[in-house]
Amino acid sequence: MKMNLKGQFMVRLAKGEDAPQLELLNIEFNGAGASCAYIENSLLNNKQEIVVVDEEDGAITGFVCIQLKKSFCYEEYMPEITEVYVAQAYRRKGIASKMIKFGEKFVTEHYHAHEWGLLTGKDNRAAQIVYGKLGYREDGECHFSKE
Repeated sequence: MKMNLKGQFMVRLAKGEDAPQLELLNIEFNGAGASCAYIENSLLNNKQEIVVVDEEDGAITGFVCIQLKKSFCYEEYMPEITEVYVAQAYRRKGIASKMIKFGEKFVTEHYHAHEWGLLTGKDNRAAQIVYGKLGYREDGECHFSKE
């Protein structure tokens, strides 16, 4: 655990009891979405996702979601960072980087990982700068989606 001027904060894995706060942060980030009950169930039972949070004085300030992708084509997992969010009041303090580094370390220590991936908006320059500082680079792949 580390200290800052406001009090105690830590980066850690999310727990079921974090669901109410994660629901509110997810609404800020993605709009109306998953219910508190769904989030709690996912945190407790979804073995394909690692959720990392930053907590300051009991308040969850942000989250990172890492999907553990697996294919018969590779013996290793291919983790992908799918969501990164830090509440407005806590931005520009290095929280996103700390959460990502924590997640990378956790996955590396517990899973045999091949290579990391992440998706971000092509116009999200602030996020791209953070990811670049952490060693992520555009790989020339073209992302498609379908509804």
